[in-house]
Amino acid sequence: MFASLGRYVARHPWQIIVAWVVLAVAVILTAPALTSTTDEAEFLPDHYESIQAAELQADAFPDRTDMAAIMVFDREDGTALTDDDVATVEQISGELGELGLPEFGPIVASPPSENRLVQTAVISLAQDANPFGEELMDSVRDLREEAKPLLDGTDLRMGVTGGAAQGLDSQEAAANAEAIVGIVTILLILGLLFIIFRSPIIAFMPIIVVGVISQVATGLIAFANEAFDLQADSSITVILIVVLYGIGTDYILFFLFRYREALRQGLDSKTAVAHSIERAGEAIASAGGAVIVAFMALVLSTLGIFRSIGPALAIAVAVTVLAALTLVPAIVSLLGTKVFWPSKAWKNEPKAARFGAMGDALGRHPVRFALVSGLVLAALAVFAFGFRPTFDLSDTGVPATAESSLALETLQKGLPPGATDPTSVLLHSTDGSRLDDAALADFGTALGGAPGVAQVATPPAVSEDGTTAAFSVVLDSDPTSDASMDNVAGPLRDTAHDAAPDGTEALVGGTTSVFVDLQDAMNRDYSVVFPVAALIIMVILAVLLRSLVAPWYLMASVGLGFGATLGASVLLFQTIQGDDGLIFMLPIYIYLFVVALGTDYNILMVARLREESRNGLEPRDAAAMAVRHAGPTVAAAGLILAGTFASLMLGGNALLVSMGFAISFGIFVAAFVMAMFFTPALTALIGHAAWWPGHGDRRDEPAPPSADQLVRSAD
Repeated sequence: MFASLGRYVARHPWQIIVAWVVLAVAVILTAPALTSTTDEAEFLPDHYESIQAAELQADAFPDRTDMAAIMVFDREDGTALTDDDVATVEQISGELGELGLPEFGPIVASPPSENRLVQTAVISLAQDANPFGEELMDSVRDLREEAKPLLDGTDLRMGVTGGAAQGLDSQEAAANAEAIVGIVTILLILGLLFIIFRSPIIAFMPIIVVGVISQVATGLIAFANEAFDLQADSSITVILIVVLYGIGTDYILFFLFRYREALRQGLDSKTAVAHSIERAGEAIASAGGAVIVAFMALVLSTLGIFRSIGPALAIAVAVTVLAALTLVPAIVSLLGTKVFWPSKAWKNEPKAARFGAMGDALGRHPVRFALVSGLVLAALAVFAFGFRPTFDLSDTGVPATAESSLALETLQKGLPPGATDPTSVLLHSTDGSRLDDAALADFGTALGGAPGVAQVATPPAVSEDGTTAAFSVVLDSDPTSDASMDNVAGPLRDTAHDAAPDGTEALVGGTTSVFVDLQDAMNRDYSVVFPVAALIIMVILAVLLRSLVAPWYLMASVGLGFGATLGASVLLFQTIQGDDGLIFMLPIYIYLFVVALGTDYNILMVARLREESRNGLEPRDAAAMAVRHAGPTVAAAGLILAGTFASLMLGGNALLVSMGFAISFGIFVAAFVMAMFFTPALTALIGHAAWWPGHGDRRDEPAPPSADQLVRSAD
């Protein structure tokens, strides 16, 4: 199949290029916009208690206005607020409320805190406003601008925090991150490719090609999201940049290294293109297939965030693989050897002294290489057991210097941390009768005695029909902290459920409750998604390698790489840096990129090792030659992809920093430890048994006849 594809692309490059241009134009003109959300609740199924509470609250209190944001006032000198300051806060709040910002309801100033260090003004959400819409973000931005002149001449300072303000700051941080990551990624690819090939044409080729296919991929993802009603996470655009440019450059390198090697063997340009697709095509398609399967396995997740990310990234990789097998070879077929201009180095076979020396050493001492690399990975993997998840997406997506973050710190000087986001507890009559006032008072008292509760607002809000009451519960710690999550998951829910009178049911909602349910959903997903993806990838490896043995140790090595990557992240951020935890999605992202891409590099190395075995080499010699020939490709691809993901660390928030480090470290391990040393060393040790029962290391063609056979044939 790949031989036929190679011949067609080499002979008809213009047809391929025109087809891609037509596809890109059609998708760009017709695709809807790719939208995203930062609302964690949208990602949870309906059977979780936090979602049931939100639905009950929406039905029982259709006219109730939620808190959109909160203004936090304090004195610039840090002293207690005076009576004049309090009057000024009320005046400013009134003037801002009269602006009539479309997404805001009334703005009401609260009394100063008990220690008078802080005073707040609560901004309610307009009746028909979307709590996660762009219009609300615009209203927050306008409010901040309008408040500045009102503070002039006073001794007060003000900051806006709360859900809408954090959403705006997170959005602006993500936009900055997207620009920074895009620029750094492009510069990195340009620089490294120019160093490797010394050709500006090759350096710019991935940038231009991926620029085209990214438009196609983004459009197809938007079509899929609209067709299947999927919600994309707000970080998807940044991740897509890295995936498309990183993986796209990898697959282009797989082809170009083979093309250069074919030219050095004396093939003409078009024959070399066809030969390169035939030789590298199976590895590219299999590697891409493994990545796509790993991504698509996320449709088994209970969380909408992963059910959306999985297909989106799978579409991006599928488009990239198709371009690597058609568009890139078509361009190279047109340019011929001019693609290397002005360098002439492609004509000369490099000595590859370092990779040759490493390959020879590995071939002589496979036990040593397997043992050392395996122990390093295992030692790092031990730290993975200390992983502590954090579930606050808005906090990890907002820089510490953002206004909402600073205002939140100020607020906590005078009020309980939970005041920024109270937990809602709803008591609902199951038989349709009105709730009794005495029973409501007793229920509120019981809630106030639950561990972790600072105060309960009384009296509760009661629905018009009297069948539902909503209690606002302020926690004594940060609503997103581990302590609050533990208290909501255990004592608060238990207290609410036990204290509910006969004929009623209690539901605990709010952000902290959402995080508790997210944790349960994640634990379930880990036990389902990972094993299913591993099984399907093993099937792909078995088909590619015609072996039932090799897939087992290849997946074991990738699993070890996963553990080492998560362990290194825990060691750096939790142990050394002292962070409370790492974003709960990190293990999934490590799985997506380290497991899938680690399989990529293993496939490339083992496919080359099998090829050398088919050329008649013994297992140890084949491993040595595979490292010599495939080592430069794996090293270049791994360096570019690891550097590309490392650019996420410049994104400016904790989520992208931890993700950038973890994925870049994992890819480095996958390329320079697993694929370069661990996998070929194990294959050399296992020998011919690694290819059982297909014997994929045997020659494709019959061996030449011996002298005795020739004599017998002559007789």
